[in-house]
Amino acid sequence: MEKCAHFLVSDPALLCGRWLDEFICEGAYKYHGLHIELGCGKGRFAVETAQAEQNTLYVALEKTTNVLIHALEQADNIGADNIRFINTMAEEAINFFAPDEVERIYLNFCDPWPGNRHSKRRLTARKFLELYSRILQPSGEIHLKTDNLPFFEFSLREFESSGFLLLEETRDLHKNGPVGIMTEYELKFYGKGLPIYQCKMRNRERLNP
Repeated sequence: MEKCAHFLVSDPALLCGRWLDEFICEGAYKYHGLHIELGCGKGRFAVETAQAEQNTLYVALEKTTNVLIHALEQADNIGADNIRFINTMAEEAINFFAPDEVERIYLNFCDPWPGNRHSKRRLTARKFLELYSRILQPSGEIHLKTDNLPFFEFSLREFESSGFLLLEETRDLHKNGPVGIMTEYELKFYGKGLPIYQCKMRNRERLNP
């Protein structure tokens, strides 16, 4: 953890509204947008995506410290400059990012919380979508991937009822071969021939931003 401490943001609330300001170079922003991943696990997706899109600043949240260490090590191994991590729950994102500050949110294989009595704890429940909508730019996007069909269908309904616009939907993302960068879980599911469900949503129109 000490070796990779420069990738870990110890007090992210201090950067609320000024994430890109921290990376100004010669009077200009070094990065053109801010993307966040809520629940990054061991960091494969976050780190490789950051490496592939070096003009974007990535901030990944992960609550489990022992898991986050793997993500920090991956970032350190490739020498990524455009990624930072926060050791906290995904639900805390609203405290670290200002309204309209985030260009894209990734939700990859989050806990589906099976059973109706747990539905409010799902990260795509309406109460969370309300929060995401506030920190997202008006044209900002949420990209969701999961292996759980009931959770996927629940999420689509919640997105629709919350005013988000469906941009893209697939029920078997890797049917014709690997598409994009996979998470650790996704690699396992793909290896077993299981379908991956994905949707991309655009932020709703807000009358009162």
